[in-house]
Amino acid sequence: MGPTLEQVLTWTSEAAEIARKMQHQKLEMHYKAAADLVTEADAAVEKYLLEHIQSAFPDHSINAEESGEQERDSEHKWYIDPIDGTLNYAHGFPIFAVSVAYAYKGELQIGMICNPAANETYWAVKGQGAFLNGEPIHVSSVELLRDSLLITGFRQYLIGTPRSNINNFTRLSLEVQTIRRLGSAALDLAYVACGKAESFWEVDLNPWDVAAGILIVREAGGIVDSLYGGGELLTGKVDILCANPHIFPQMRSILLEERAKLSL
Repeated sequence: MGPTLEQVLTWTSEAAEIARKMQHQKLEMHYKAAADLVTEADAAVEKYLLEHIQSAFPDHSINAEESGEQERDSEHKWYIDPIDGTLNYAHGFPIFAVSVAYAYKGELQIGMICNPAANETYWAVKGQGAFLNGEPIHVSSVELLRDSLLITGFRQYLIGTPRSNINNFTRLSLEVQTIRRLGSAALDLAYVACGKAESFWEVDLNPWDVAAGILIVREAGGIVDSLYGGGELLTGKVDILCANPHIFPQMRSILLEERAKLSL
């Protein structure tokens, strides 16, 4: 048995309210690695979500950012990012989100992304469309890269390596209106889903960063795949590309050209 949309919406919204209330408190925090911060709020939000999911579905597997993999029933799996955009959150910057997704037999069924700072909740149920605060959303209809706004990000530990993403950023900067770096992959995907941006790409993410957003973008009419094709999106490290159907093939073509230059 799987969850209902109402269950996931309630749990995610309540978890996001915990994050909102804690943001301006004096929080304990530490670094897991350079530029990889975790706060007391991350732990509190994840604890809340785990308690509710495990109480209702004790046999379900969970992949959560702070507590890792909890393997149980392989057919039912949850992906939890308690605060996606922790560095933003810790600085009081209002771009962060609680991201929760549920998959059955490897297929995403429910995705929820809640940004309490903007009072925005994005969600999707497989086959039922995508929504923002209850209103249907769709990817943009922009057809040309030169008319597009893109979003990306960079992993600090990859700077100076062939996988840094800098070459992709430099090349695409010449092809589009602008590129933004916002610091929350979950919201980056949500913004593509609702047409605020035409495409998002990034390298070396984790499944919990993107699981909910993948479903939301697809249900909003967008395309989501691994960066160069043939890769995984829900296991291991994730290199991701999403866009509206017009922009996706143009992005993929340029990214493949740049990869060929680096012989990756």
